[in-house]
Amino acid sequence: MFEPSYLFDVLVEFGALQLIVGLLSLLWGTAYGIYYFKFKHSIEVTRNIPSPPALPIVGHGHYFMFKKPHEMLQTIWRLGMQYAKPVKFIKIWLGTELNIITGDLTDLEIILGGVQHLEKAGEYKALGPWLGEGLLVSHGRKWHKRRKIITPAFHFSILAEFVQNFEKESRILVQVLYREYLKQTAAGFCLGDLINLCTLDAVCESAMGVSVNAQTNADSEYVRAVKTIAMVLHKRMFDIIYRFNLTYRLTKLAREEKKALAVLHGFTEKVIIQRREELLKAQQQTEDQSTNADADVGSKRKMAFLDILLQSEIDGKPLSNLDIREEVDTFMFEGHDTTSSAITFCFYNLALNPECQRKCFEEVIQVLGKDKSKPVTFEDLNNLHYVELCIKETLRLFPSVPLLGRKITEECEINGKIIPAGTNIGISPLQLGRMEELFPEPNVFKPERFEAGFSSEKVSPYAYIPFSAGPRNCIGQKFAMLEIKTVLANVLRHYEVDYAGNKDEEPLLIAELILRTKDPLMFKIKPRVY
Repeated sequence: MFEPSYLFDVLVEFGALQLIVGLLSLLWGTAYGIYYFKFKHSIEVTRNIPSPPALPIVGHGHYFMFKKPHEMLQTIWRLGMQYAKPVKFIKIWLGTELNIITGDLTDLEIILGGVQHLEKAGEYKALGPWLGEGLLVSHGRKWHKRRKIITPAFHFSILAEFVQNFEKESRILVQVLYREYLKQTAAGFCLGDLINLCTLDAVCESAMGVSVNAQTNADSEYVRAVKTIAMVLHKRMFDIIYRFNLTYRLTKLAREEKKALAVLHGFTEKVIIQRREELLKAQQQTEDQSTNADADVGSKRKMAFLDILLQSEIDGKPLSNLDIREEVDTFMFEGHDTTSSAITFCFYNLALNPECQRKCFEEVIQVLGKDKSKPVTFEDLNNLHYVELCIKETLRLFPSVPLLGRKITEECEINGKIIPAGTNIGISPLQLGRMEELFPEPNVFKPERFEAGFSSEKVSPYAYIPFSAGPRNCIGQKFAMLEIKTVLANVLRHYEVDYAGNKDEEPLLIAELILRTKDPLMFKIKPRVY
């Protein structure tokens, strides 16, 4: 019988084993030499930035290999606690990619507050196939011009119309929840899944003026496509095979993404073409256009984000269908999962803090009255002050976007540190919100800490950034706050919410592009009688 050890002996005898080892050593040494020569400057100028011990070529990649998604965040925090003290920044090499993660408020003010560092980090490239060069991922002149024409879409007069969408979809959610109540068990049900469908309907109505009826048809082609893209983004962030385009293109996941994108892009393009034709017809009318339902987009028909884009121009030229699709899809992405995450964590906090939930309920009744059929209005939402405090405190503890990223395009000095071109800067609103020196009792839910606003001279405005900050702050933050308030108000006026999970242990968090929990948050509800 052939024994592997015999082959080993033969290789040794004839010197082949030594030759193989020598060749491998030569290859490794050559690769390392090329690597060091290419990145010597970056390595040298960042020596003063603390970091864990690194390995040749792979850098700090070995700290993250074979880690589960929820362990990634724990690893970053552990390395930060170990190596970023007393400073609040740390250097992480992932192969040839240099990352600096900082919680230094002076760094944040320089990076977020100015116009020099506006380009998003490499992590956002995974959004490219869906969002193209929409506002979230574009940069330079394109970003500036798009931001300028999109800003009017979030004027209070337009937001007031969006509230009608929030009211409609949150009412459907209330009905869906009653069906869950009738069949709920001690284990509870996943409220987040239902909220996710609600926010998808609401943002689709607001973005395109059409409904996908996700709450009543969760298995539709469009809803399945949205779920597929969410899965793709998750896997591309945490699986090494999917991170690199060269290997990703060969996978089944890439083919699934392509099919999902065909559905999403096809739907958006169809709506754009249809709405553009309606506008052209309206412009050709020679009779009294005020009696024509299609004549004035804003007066007879609820204004949608799409309508504003169709009537906008850049450098005297209307936006192309592709331009519009990029921004509509960006609106869909930014206004869907982010809001869903915030609402779900709000209910989690209110369920764990019954006194806060009671105060929210009492304020909702005070503002809206005891008639549960009364629609929520824009004015009502502006009077829900305590509810807003609870939302802000939730976003401190569980910011929907847990990590922000910028790419340094030209070597520069930031707060005494030389940062080479190509470096990714990582900023964590999640980490900032849990810092004791910024927020006393950081792990305690205390909405009252925001009562006096957040303008205290003792606290930097860059300490609390759930919507980012500076020129690239979230353009839709008022939209999000109104939607969150509407859902909270309509659900709380109908149900008392309780958490069915372990109340003594915070759920494990996964810091993707959107903050999630490792396991779904399970809730129980009870109809309110008053």
